[in-house]
Amino acid sequence: MPYFLFLFLFIFSLYDYSPAQKLIPGDGVRLTFYNISDEISGDYFIQRDSSLQLPFIGPIKTGHKDYSSIKKEISTRYDSLYRQVELIIQPLFRISVLGEVRTPGVYYVTGVETLLDVIAMAGGETADSDMSEVYVQRKDQEFVFDAERLIESGEKDKDFFLQSGDRVFVSRKWGTSRNTAILVSAAGLIVAIIALFR
Repeated sequence: MPYFLFLFLFIFSLYDYSPAQKLIPGDGVRLTFYNISDEISGDYFIQRDSSLQLPFIGPIKTGHKDYSSIKKEISTRYDSLYRQVELIIQPLFRISVLGEVRTPGVYYVTGVETLLDVIAMAGGETADSDMSEVYVQRKDQEFVFDAERLIESGEKDKDFFLQSGDRVFVSRKWGTSRNTAILVSAAGLIVAIIALFR
């Protein structure tokens, strides 16, 4: 791998990813090694008991630790195993993208992706989506965003950064073809009933 690309990834990995944020079961880490022969680069996920099983260094307990602490422990353990190891560590935060997107499902973000980024990851909005009402559920809180306005304005600083466990829901437009058909059918039924009574 070219040195400048490794340097870029290394600097990127130093981004603090909101260091107080915790990794919870279902989240994971992405390890990328560049100067060892062992093929152990990959994504590793936290189990229900909050343990993170990694190659050659054994399990790491992640409960009650923030991401920065976990990252430091992983780096320290591999430094003691390999000499001058070149290792990039990134968090993988589990989120759900639902509603009017082309590929709804579970996605993993590294902490730098925004609301618009994860909608793009899910294939983008459908023809029936209402991007003026995009909901983000975070524990017992709910946020509503006008993503359409955000796209039009291009104000990236107003975009929303996601955290582990967030659920993104893209609304459906009122008055799409399906809804219109329901309204027309209902109107037809009402007219038929009125005609019958007359």
